[in-house]
Amino acid sequence: MENVVITIARHFGSGGKTIGEMLAKDLGIHCYNREIIRMASEDSGISEILFNRADERVKRSFLFGKSHPEYKGKVIPPESDGFVSDKNLFNYQAKIIRELAEKESCVIIGRAADYVLKDYDNVVRVYVHASKEYCIQQTIERRAYVGKDVERFIAKTDKYRSDYYRYYTGREWTDARNYDLCLNSECLGFEKCVEAVKAYIKVRFGSLPEGKKE
Repeated sequence: MENVVITIARHFGSGGKTIGEMLAKDLGIHCYNREIIRMASEDSGISEILFNRADERVKRSFLFGKSHPEYKGKVIPPESDGFVSDKNLFNYQAKIIRELAEKESCVIIGRAADYVLKDYDNVVRVYVHASKEYCIQQTIERRAYVGKDVERFIAKTDKYRSDYYRYYTGREWTDARNYDLCLNSECLGFEKCVEAVKAYIKVRFGSLPEGKKE
């Protein structure tokens, strides 16, 4: 069968990243998260530090809650003034995401990958969520945040993810219409979330991808 790509958007503390990693391991395929920034840096020749600074800069901007001009998929060449602009740094990450989708089955965490690949037929778009109480509990148990105000940190992180998504896509991060599957990890548990995604892939594509890691 052709490559199957699973994109995962997730509330902080819902376990979406863990579910994605478990799914990738089960299927024998790669799971990409922040590695995409490193790969985009290597592909473009732009320092990885600039990619990270762009996220921080846009995060602090009062314009961040507004929509950015719609992503068109083209990178800006080095000779252009906007080569290291926030828009082009996102475009290079999107370029890597598209290349991955075209060459291998994989899991991609975050980075608005569901939107970048919205016109691809081989993509399963998953959104993982859970109650505020569950996310707080999981964050504490997994030591994902060691500060005192866990609830505030989770809310701030989710707001950043929502604003990032809106800024680059013009869409709402929590809109179920953006996804093929919306999974409540609190109700299902991580293992059953993995099984739910696999079951969906089987129904839609007829079989599971056979991944072989190098």
